[in-house]
Amino acid sequence: MAGIYIHIPFCKQACYYCDFHFSTSLQYKSEMLNALQNEIRLQQNYLSGQTIETIYLGGGTPSLLSGDEVNMLFDTITKYHTVSSDAEVTIEANPDDLNEQQVKAFKQTTINRFSIGIQSFYNEDLFWMNRVHRGQEAQASVKRVQDAGFTNITADLIYGYPLLTDHKWKHNLEQIFELSIPHISAYSMTVEPKTALASFIEKKVYAPMNEAQSADQFMVLLQEMQNQGYEQYEISNFCLPGQYSRHNSNYWKGIKYLGIGPSAHSFNGEARQWNVANNARYTQALNGNTIPAERENLSEQDRLNEYIMTSLRTSWGLDINKLESISKHSGQELLKAAEEFFYKGWINKANNVLTLSTEGKLYADKIAAELFF
Repeated sequence: MAGIYIHIPFCKQACYYCDFHFSTSLQYKSEMLNALQNEIRLQQNYLSGQTIETIYLGGGTPSLLSGDEVNMLFDTITKYHTVSSDAEVTIEANPDDLNEQQVKAFKQTTINRFSIGIQSFYNEDLFWMNRVHRGQEAQASVKRVQDAGFTNITADLIYGYPLLTDHKWKHNLEQIFELSIPHISAYSMTVEPKTALASFIEKKVYAPMNEAQSADQFMVLLQEMQNQGYEQYEISNFCLPGQYSRHNSNYWKGIKYLGIGPSAHSFNGEARQWNVANNARYTQALNGNTIPAERENLSEQDRLNEYIMTSLRTSWGLDINKLESISKHSGQELLKAAEEFFYKGWINKANNVLTLSTEGKLYADKIAAELFF
């Protein structure tokens, strides 16, 4: 099994916190779509003929595409790959794009899962983030998708920024529950270099993030999700029973995937590659039947450390037996390195599998870094 990710590098406007690759000009959208199709053709052997179980349209804002353009990309994929009949096919969407006509158009495609970027239901928060949509549009878009017959829906929320009081955070979560959304991805606001948010904080236009606030709201998130019967199967991802994201889970489980589009990353089990993060250079290269990618062969240590980092973020945990199958290092070496975290109660061990405790999830990156070989 394997997955395909397609990066659609266009947005209506730039969110202040975002450092993903995109352009706010749609002038060259047709050229980009032609290049994407050409890359799919040129990369047809990257996954060694494996069946495609998941397809994910990310970005950027893929919901800016028409239904016909989505079908064109899917037709190209099926021309060069075997796609499972029950493949999970996700499109990221902004609420303001999901009007009745667009939802109806997407219903005529193979899309069967929506990832809707809500972030907040409060207009002042959305304005602070420079989001296009407003709170009422977020609610309406979810209902519109549900009325069209889609049940596999996930929503993104952000917490840990100055405007978000605990009361507002709980209300955002309550809105999600009332809308019966089966999957939620919730992220702490991070300040990435060279973003507008970083500049505003540096110039003291915006207040800086507060780590204590973020930690407190993370704990509120865990409690509210548990109360509503959601499983936290990854640090930032929660779902009702059986509703986890198959595509994203493959990333955390180290399953192969092909990334198509500018800035997209790929992994074939032995190496990673990533495309140039520049629309013009990407399309020009593909026009010449060249894939504008760099490649890094992963050493045994690289693969081991990646497994430590990703597995500890999940409810499936770090399997000592798998660790030993990846490298020459023994599980005892890792357990010795983890002694401090056992003592602090940040890591639990059961049946040779290590998982983070509730408190340990606050320090996931620190723990993983300390356990790297």
